[in-house]
Formats: sequence, structure tokens, C-alpha cells
Amino acid sequence: MIASSFRTSAAVFAVIILHVGALDTFIAAVYEHAVILPKTTVTPVSQDDALLLMNKNIDILERAIKQAAKQGAQIIVTPEDALYGWTFTRETIFPYLEDVPDPQANWIPCQDSNRFGYTPVQVRLSCLAKNNSIYVLANMGDKKPCNRHNSMCPPNGYYQYNTNVVYDAEGKLVARYHKYHLYSEPQFDVPEKPELVTFNTTFGRFGIFTCFDIFFHDPAVTLVKDFHVDTILFPTAWMNVLPLLTAIEFHSAWAVGMRVNLLAANTHNIHMNMTGSGIYAPQSPKVYHHDMETESGKLLLAEVDSHPRDSPAYPTAVNWSAHATTIRPFPGKKNTFRAFISRDAFNFTELFENAGNLTVCQKDLCCHLSYRMLGKEEDEVYALGAFSGLHGRRRKEYWQVCTMLKCKTTNLTTCGRPVETASTRFEMFSLSGTFGTEYVIPEVLLTKIHLSPGKFEVLQDGRLVNKNGPSEPILTVSLFGRWYAKDSSSIPGGTSNSATTYLLIPILLMIIAWQIL
Repeated sequence: MIASSFRTSAAVFAVIILHVGALDTFIAAVYEHAVILPKTTVTPVSQDDALLLMNKNIDILERAIKQAAKQGAQIIVTPEDALYGWTFTRETIFPYLEDVPDPQANWIPCQDSNRFGYTPVQVRLSCLAKNNSIYVLANMGDKKPCNRHNSMCPPNGYYQYNTNVVYDAEGKLVARYHKYHLYSEPQFDVPEKPELVTFNTTFGRFGIFTCFDIFFHDPAVTLVKDFHVDTILFPTAWMNVLPLLTAIEFHSAWAVGMRVNLLAANTHNIHMNMTGSGIYAPQSPKVYHHDMETESGKLLLAEVDSHPRDSPAYPTAVNWSAHATTIRPFPGKKNTFRAFISRDAFNFTELFENAGNLTVCQKDLCCHLSYRMLGKEEDEVYALGAFSGLHGRRRKEYWQVCTMLKCKTTNLTTCGRPVETASTRFEMFSLSGTFGTEYVIPEVLLTKIHLSPGKFEVLQDGRLVNKNGPSEPILTVSLFGRWYAKDSSSIPGGTSNSATTYLLIPILLMIIAWQIL
């Protein structure tokens, strides 16, 4: 009884101390890194050569980390693949891997470098965090030995994982996450199940996942809905795909739709169409970066609410189908046509007039639009589109999408193709849909790939509307829904040992990016 009372009192005391020391806001940083890539080879380099390349990339990350710390940042996120790039086979990635222990080991690599064998990358990352008194998230490769006699064990006797590590301001390893949803990554293995990784700080509760994970329920939605994290740390190597899947467009919308902070750090490679990082709050982007002109990296910093759910400005929950299911479809001309966004066949209807009310449906999804343009440009065509179905060739995700977008040309068959500039401004718009899922994110993308902080809002009944006056020229206004329960079952990823696969990866990545899986 005495011991039990002591433990209870100690726990209460710890909570009180944590509450007293808690911060209402914190300074977050993300760094978009132009990765120094290895030379093309079909045979593994030496471990020393691998470390030499990784240290060149860490040299650049070190400058960003020091700069962020000097500006008061308490945490920094660096991108996926930032230490060595992405073009590997299982054999050629192996010299770059280290054995990353479970954070329960209570390990500060900077102070105990030999505890887990050869770990120079982990030691250096730990020292960067410790010496600059800042939390650091980095992405690296983890190798885990397995029993070769086990049929699941790869031929080389190791599982290889795409891994995020987090070191606290004392240099201690506090989190390790193995990416579950691999995206054309033959060098890595899929973990047995999605990992749900969180850690606590005096400035909030954090969750972690990587790149393609954002499209799936686990771990992404579970971390927010069940683990109640305040902020997601999101390293990515994201290839932009218009009109719906540019990095800044999708990631900022995900933060709004899920009502959580998202710190997104992308790799920067304009030849692979990779750019787009940001610090996104549930209400609106704090800061973002999209740059297809230069080849240099970019550091972003912003002040963020530590516990956004406690903020008076925290958005209320949205019933995404409330408005759309209570109105009749708007009457209009029978002018529905089919056009494609990537390989998905959308039903579209053209915005013929400068103002109007339109409805377009596909299966069980009807999308309603009310709009008024500020003078329609004669050479620009806009259309309202609806899609409800399984998306993708390799992976089958169930999408429900309502989108108003600018077509590439006045030819309606080009509606849905990538377009980067527009001139038409809208005085008002209101977009809604009869969604069968509660997981919907609101996207608005402006001409020349810009966001519109403070210029749109989501009403509680599911309408996406503009506010604070006319918009800048619009590329797309979309409600992007994910109906996870209707996904087709499939294996998350796979491995390949082929040198031919290695040589084809750059080409395949570009093809996949434009076809969206």
C-alpha cells in the first residue's frame, strides 16, 4: 500500500512538473536539402566511401541545424534520403546502413559511441543535437540481422529499413521509425506491421511517419486520432504531380483536414521534380517553400502552437457531406464529359458562364459548385470534376475527389493535365460533395504553384469557400477524400536484387511520378 501510494504521488508530481515546464508555443524548423548523390554503380562501394558521401551531406545539414538553433528553433526535420539519395539495390545500399537500436536502450551516441558497434552516422547526428541543444530528426538506413533459416529472412541475413531517428537536445535517441508504405524502394524491406511511434517533449507530443505513409490510415491517421499527437514530423522525397499532388498543396491540406501540425521536409532535386517543404498548422500554412528554379536547399522556421487543440483558433470538426446531402443537384446542361487525372477517369462539366451553380456526379459522389468569376479569360477553360473509385495500378487506394480546375487548353480533353499558370480570378466559390468518408482534405492551389493562406476556409457543413475578398488566379480548388475501408488489400512493398532494376530506377521513378503509382 505504501509503495503504491508512493508511485501514485510520484506520477502526479511528474505530471505537475511537466505541466509547469510546458511551453504554449515552440519554434519549428524544416530543411529542404539538395542531396549530394552517389556515383552510379552496380556494385557496392566500401563502407568508408559510403561514410564519406554521407558526411558530405551531413556537413550541409549541420550548417542548417546550427542556423536553426541560433534562431531559436527547438526541433528541426530533415528530409527522407537526405544522407545518400534513393537509387540503390539491396546490395548497393548495404554499406550505408547502421544498426539503429531501440530508443528504450537510453542511449546518447555522442557520449557512448561504441556501445552498439559501428555507428558513426548516429554518433554525429547525436552530437549535432547535443551541441546545438535542439531536437533533430534525420532519415537513414537501419539493418537488422535475422536467421537465414527463416523463410522470411532476406538472402544476405539482414532486414533493411528506411528509418527515421530523433535525437533530443541532450543527444539521446528518443524515437526510431521504420517506414511501412514503401514507394519504389527495392533496397528496403517492409516492417511486419505499421509502427506507431510517438515521443513527448515540453513543447508537445510528436508522431512520425515518412512520405508515402501519408496516404494510408496506419500509421498516419491512427497517430492523430488515437494517439492524439500535436505535431507530425514528416520527412519526404516527394515528386510533385499536378493538379492534385504537389507537395505544398497536399501536405498543407492534410494538416488542415486532420487538424494537426505537420512539419514537412522535402528533398530538393528539380530534375526529379522534387521540391516543396513547409510548416503547416491546422488553420493555415505558417511558412512554405516551392522552388523549381534553383538547385539550392532552404531552411524554414516558424512559431507553432505546442498544443493546437487547446488553442481558441482550433478549427471545429467538419461533417464533410452535411451540406451536399441536403441540397438537390443543381440543374444544368447535359454536358458531362470524361477526362483523366493521371490514369483516373473523372466525370467533368465545364464552367460555361462567368457565374453559376453546377453539379457533377460519379457513382455515389456528387460534387456541387457555386462560383462567380471576376471576368473569365477567353483562352482559359475551367471544369468541375468528380471521381469515386480505386486509384493506382500497383496499390489500390479508394479516392473520392471533387475538384474545380483549369484545363490545360480550351480542348476539354486536356482537363486534368498538369498546368502551372492561370489568369482567371474568382470573386467567390463554394465546393462541397456527398462524401462517404470522414477523411477529406481541402486543397487550393494558385497560379505558379502558390498557396493561399488566409484566403479560404472550410465551413462546418463541409463547404470549401473563399474568404477575405477575391482570389488570386486559381489552378485548382479540391476536396480530396480517402475512403480507407474500401482500399483493396495488397502487399505494401517489395524488394529486388537485380542490378538491372537499379539502372532502371531513375526512369521508373519519373514514369511513376507522372502516372501516380
